[in-house]
Amino acid sequence: MRASKGDQLVQHGRVVGQHDQVSEVVEVMGTEGNPPYRVRFPDGHEAVMSPGPDCEVRHQQDKKR
Repeated sequence: MRASKGDQLVQHGRVVGQHDQVSEVVEVMGTEGNPPYRVRFPDGHEAVMSPGPDCEVRHQQDKKR
């Protein structure tokens, strides 16, 4: 998994009825786009995440299409 600043990190809900959590990558702390990432959630909360198999990266260029 590789991300860049400005990409979205989507953590999919694991159980029925649980919504996806979408955050914005504000800092890539690993080398060459690898985790961990500092992310910001819509409420302003920030966290450092090393995404697991329930996550995906939505790249900025994909959002422009």
